[in-house]
Amino acid sequence: MNERIIELTEISPKDFFGAHNSTIEQIKRYFPKIKIVARGSKLKIYGEPEILDEFETRLERLIKYYNKYNKLDENSIERILTSTGNEEKTSAAKNAKEVLVHGVSGRLIKAQTQNQRKMVTLMAKNDMLFAVGPAGTGKTYTAVALAVKALKEKEVRRIILTRPAVESGENLGFLPGDLKEKLDPYMQPLYDALRDMIPFERLESHLEKGVIQIAPLAFMRGRTLDNAFVILDEAQNTTHNQMKMFLTRMGKSAKFIITGDPGQIDLPRKQVSGLKESLLALKDIEGIAQVYLDDKDVVRHRLVKRIITAYKSIETE
Repeated sequence: MNERIIELTEISPKDFFGAHNSTIEQIKRYFPKIKIVARGSKLKIYGEPEILDEFETRLERLIKYYNKYNKLDENSIERILTSTGNEEKTSAAKNAKEVLVHGVSGRLIKAQTQNQRKMVTLMAKNDMLFAVGPAGTGKTYTAVALAVKALKEKEVRRIILTRPAVESGENLGFLPGDLKEKLDPYMQPLYDALRDMIPFERLESHLEKGVIQIAPLAFMRGRTLDNAFVILDEAQNTTHNQMKMFLTRMGKSAKFIITGDPGQIDLPRKQVSGLKESLLALKDIEGIAQVYLDDKDVVRHRLVKRIITAYKSIETE
């Protein structure tokens, strides 16, 4: 009898194995000729080589399913262990058309408006995208979903999320705590989006290992960002030098999304926004796309759309 050891490195064994190893017990029913022993993050399997090969193939499919959908129930286990690979691909193709990410608790993350869908389409065809529009239009959320999707599908090795350290009328220096404690609340919208899309333990692991990095824009200086999906949020608050520095960090196999709202610039007066400059300077460069979201794309409370419209009228007077 042959022995093989399989180590689960990208998922939580506790979640994958299920309560009281319920997942393992169900798998055993489909492979009665194999002895399976679960210990920590490792599986020891004993049996004939050809059966062990088949088991590893099916287990890999289960792991891929769990990584994508963040859950594993009896029905999905049965379907994956008994169906052919072609059936799974057909099913996946149907789901892939609209759903960007299967979030926590099975939540379906997808583009909800015409311009959000345009973001998805343009990002598939370009390596850099500027997504511009007012608050509540889902720019950042859609961008983060695209980044998580790229990471899950192994199109990139890491996600980098950044913002310029300028806040509306506030100064980070007056906040209590060390640098991380000061920055965490400021980066909260990015954390919130990630928590919707990646289970807590896996997100913490990604942050700890640097697979996902969240940092102020100043931390990007001097870096070359290869094999990464990079999002610059609140880009209206970048200066000319900051924007130029950020855009030239782009390395091989990288994807960049720059989001911002030119109507909410918190820079000192007479300071030109790096976002406004870049939109003009880069508009005709192949491989760089721009999408403009508006009040029709607002996905927050219905009053937000009315608030944006009301402010438009006084800001143009």
